[in-house]
Amino acid sequence: MNYKSLLLFILTLCNGQILISQDDVKSQPRRIYLDEFRPTPVLKTDEHLLQSAKFPCVNVHTHPGKLSVEELAEMVEAMDAANIAVSVSLDGMAGPRFADHYKLLNQKHPHRFIVFVRMDYIGSGNPEEPTTWDVHQPGFGFRMADRLTEAVRQGASGLKLLKDLGLYLKDLNGELIRPDDPRFDPVWERAAELDVPVLWHCADPISFFHPSDERNERWEELYRHPEWSFHGDEFPPHQELIDARNRVISKHAKTKFICAHMADIPEDLKKLGSYIDKYPNMNVEIAARVAELGRQPYTARKFFMKYSDRILFGTDGVPPMSELIPHFRFLETFDENFPYEDNPFPPQGLWNIYGIGLPDDVLKKVYFENAERLIPGVREAILRWNQASVQPIE
Repeated sequence: MNYKSLLLFILTLCNGQILISQDDVKSQPRRIYLDEFRPTPVLKTDEHLLQSAKFPCVNVHTHPGKLSVEELAEMVEAMDAANIAVSVSLDGMAGPRFADHYKLLNQKHPHRFIVFVRMDYIGSGNPEEPTTWDVHQPGFGFRMADRLTEAVRQGASGLKLLKDLGLYLKDLNGELIRPDDPRFDPVWERAAELDVPVLWHCADPISFFHPSDERNERWEELYRHPEWSFHGDEFPPHQELIDARNRVISKHAKTKFICAHMADIPEDLKKLGSYIDKYPNMNVEIAARVAELGRQPYTARKFFMKYSDRILFGTDGVPPMSELIPHFRFLETFDENFPYEDNPFPPQGLWNIYGIGLPDDVLKKVYFENAERLIPGVREAILRWNQASVQPIE
């Protein structure tokens, strides 16, 4: 019922006796729901809508596994336009399917994709019967290590772990398997022997582990996706997962780890910095965390300047140009108060972000030099791309 109808209803009930004036009605803003709120800033600042990275770029976090041939071609076109030389697919499945995925990407678009293989908990077991899963059988770690070796022989450049480990994957007794469970030790050791990195998504945003109430700054997102909430006794605390992952990184000092999504603690860069200081083999990538980084531009810029050798560029998913622009603006400009996504209702928090204007030497490290150093095959792929490009690396 709108205000005019409400006024008419009140007048009818009171036999024409006016209880509120028309001026009173006009003076009150219309009540709206949160999902109707679309504030449009009137602030006027400089804008630099960068549609390409300043230097050839490696996107270390993409998911082209479900794309059709036509969609894959569109992705490569977007990469060309955005100066993204190489994308890392994190969708290689262990076993026979790995070769199919690798072939699809490289036959159609040679030297444009690097492929990681995923940890495989099921093996030859029945997906519908957890008792048959390989992860529950003696010697799993060594068999998975061998599958990693085979994938690397077929072209894999790294290992990818989803957040399943620690949040969903359970032992046969119904208990969640910890990220530092010793059964995985042979896998971490094999990655070191093969000199391939482990890109690890462990935990999730801190707000997802808090109650979904009026104090949660990402309540709107959790309201739309209640399945993303990890608050409750059935899940470990956020810090417990982070500590378990860090114990693995510490124990396997010769293994290169790339912690996805800013190690899932971009909300506390001081704490993250202390971890990077402590673990020389720990690196991070920025996929899907520009929203968090860009709302703390002073702290974020200091972090990027200090740890420029340990940060890699990533986006998550297969972003269109409209979603790439905020990444480039964040890293390369000092633009103020701009949206971190092209979504009319931002998905990760009701705020805008600010650019941190990194100098060229830092940009090169984040965009491609760190990826060249950590990920096999990237240097050669960039070299081939650069030879065919009209804009060589300076």
